[in-house]
Amino acid sequence: MRILKPVIVLIAILLLGGVIVRTLFAEQIGGALFKAAVTKQVGRDVTEGFPDGLTVILVGTGSPVPDPMRAGPMTVVAAGDRLFIVDAGAGSGRRFGEFGLPWGKVEAAFLTHFHSDHIDGLGEVMLQHWAAGGAQEPLALYGPRGVDLVADGFNQAYAWDASYRLAHHGPTVVPPEGSGAKPFSFDTGTSAMKVYEKDGLTVTAVPVSHEPVEPAVGYRFDYKGRSVTLSGDTTKDAKLTTLAQGTDLLVHEALNEEMVATIGARLKEIGQPRLAQIMDDIPSYHTTPVAAAEVATESGAKMLVFSHLVPAVPSRALYPVFLKGTGAAYKGPIVLGEDGMVFELPAGSDKIDRTRLD
Repeated sequence: MRILKPVIVLIAILLLGGVIVRTLFAEQIGGALFKAAVTKQVGRDVTEGFPDGLTVILVGTGSPVPDPMRAGPMTVVAAGDRLFIVDAGAGSGRRFGEFGLPWGKVEAAFLTHFHSDHIDGLGEVMLQHWAAGGAQEPLALYGPRGVDLVADGFNQAYAWDASYRLAHHGPTVVPPEGSGAKPFSFDTGTSAMKVYEKDGLTVTAVPVSHEPVEPAVGYRFDYKGRSVTLSGDTTKDAKLTTLAQGTDLLVHEALNEEMVATIGARLKEIGQPRLAQIMDDIPSYHTTPVAAAEVATESGAKMLVFSHLVPAVPSRALYPVFLKGTGAAYKGPIVLGEDGMVFELPAGSDKIDRTRLD
């Protein structure tokens, strides 16, 4: 007891001293912290550590259902240090910058379909590609039939903004020829087709079942012997399973029907039948986690990653509920996607190394 009292007094003095120092030197402390954060974050390029091969970054893993942990859907695929964006949901463009991904290395963007939650962040992506990335030409925007209308709409919507920035910063800083997006449309047909091939990277698209949304596609990226397949929004689809044969990484959307039904039942209880009907409707054009796990098994995928999660999964305590039954359907590694997860697939290897960005 005699020893304890002096210790308590000493702790109290130290705490009080800390409060006094923080109060007296708050501006200096805050300024130093800000400068340290600027030094660490501004201008960083996380791709400098990427291996030669494919790297997959989950920039946004959410859906239209609000989720504090997740931005709208965006997956970035890096072939070496060349970046390719797949979909651009709300908030994903800003999350891209937060993670230290460089806009100047974005070579093209691909859209799986034109549901609002997959394109509502596209304006920010176009702007940052131009203003932050210093683009000398518009963002190359690949997508199925109809992408021309999407690009034209965003180009028109951002025309005034582009004129303001040009007037403010001048053509040397924001080259006028680099603003907006340039569409590259392809016809989905009924089978897989190459839609991009350059410097060793091949991107193949296949039509998937997302009725009444049409067209809708999934993509496969192949580079230096490594591959990643991205489902887009779809029900379980044999064409996607064929596209994914032997793929290293399968990034698949997932909707948990039981969890969505629970939300729908509650909406009915509180007298919101319109929203309850939406909850009843959406399972018909998405894939359950178990069905996606079956696709991974049938395609021989080496790892399954879930993204574009419905409903929101804001706590890891909910992960076992969302993933229920997937372990029986697929014996390989299963990952419930979070924003900032990184999967490195080095060339000349069969490894898949997992890290994350912050």
